[in-house]
Amino acid sequence: MRIAVFGATGRTGHPLVEQAVERGHEVVAFVRDTIGLSSTLRNDDRVSIIKGDAYTGEGVERAIAGDDGPVDAVVSVLAQSSEGPDDLLTEAGRHILSAMSQHGVERFVTLVGAGVREEGESVSPGGRMMGALLKLLARSVLEDARDQVELVKDSDTRWTVVRGPRLTEDAHTGEFRHGPNLSLGMRDTAARENVADFILDCLEDDLYIHEMPKVVDA
Repeated sequence: MRIAVFGATGRTGHPLVEQAVERGHEVVAFVRDTIGLSSTLRNDDRVSIIKGDAYTGEGVERAIAGDDGPVDAVVSVLAQSSEGPDDLLTEAGRHILSAMSQHGVERFVTLVGAGVREEGESVSPGGRMMGALLKLLARSVLEDARDQVELVKDSDTRWTVVRGPRLTEDAHTGEFRHGPNLSLGMRDTAARENVADFILDCLEDDLYIHEMPKVVDA
């Protein structure tokens, strides 16, 4: 499978690219600066690097269209930074989905925080408290993620929205729970490398089409 990864140099994106290659896939790594990729990945024949800006759309179509034909799937693990725009995920998502539609690419997986809820979803007391804190401390991040999800839901893609709690740099254990109806508390976390593992599972096994599973360390 050829997978375009947006956010490939990020703290979740880098292990995602590493694991994808280890699992036998080819990766188109979309980056703003190649310095964020390890030298091992930069020199790997299975990794193609496209420099661009997902927010403005620069290079997005090229990453998805490919030089020898479109990719098979697209993953976005983009994340906001303090210096970046408040609507990064929404605008990047708009460019990505447009290019996917133009080139007939259907499979899309994107990562957002567990604070993004589904209508009528049951939320634990800890989850409600976390949601209240997000609205207070990171309202723009939450709203951006919600807006992106609405765009994704309205698209013609075979989408999966992966929702994670607080992400950590803990070791890759491969042990995690997942599902749309998981009840998460204040102390629940997910190692970024486990999240990357789960995203690849979703792609390889066609899991959770048109669903919003949560993932948490077991």
